[in-house]
Amino acid sequence: MGRALDIRKNDIVRVTAGRDKGKEGRVLEVYPRKKQLFVEHVNIIKRHTKPNPNKQIRGGILDKEGPIDISNVSLICADCGPARIQHREKAGGEKVRVCAKCGQVLDR
Repeated sequence: MGRALDIRKNDIVRVTAGRDKGKEGRVLEVYPRKKQLFVEHVNIIKRHTKPNPNKQIRGGILDKEGPIDISNVSLICADCGPARIQHREKAGGEKVRVCAKCGQVLDR
């Protein structure tokens, strides 16, 4: 499958390409095999849904997030904005993501 992805669930990202270029949002889901992710309030699509009373689904036309290719977003560093990511090892052998510009650890 290749190496692990740099962007994970609940990260804040900025869209760098496409119709929603410039928007920022929180990552809702990541699909590493497809190299896609879902970002909150970005790439909104219309979904026509049938009503299902058993599951309390009203039905109609719903707005929901669509998938975005992972190459079209960049991770936001709290200090310096959109940045590339480096991987470093802490003293205990734990691997962490680090901002390439300022060196801040991005993992919580």
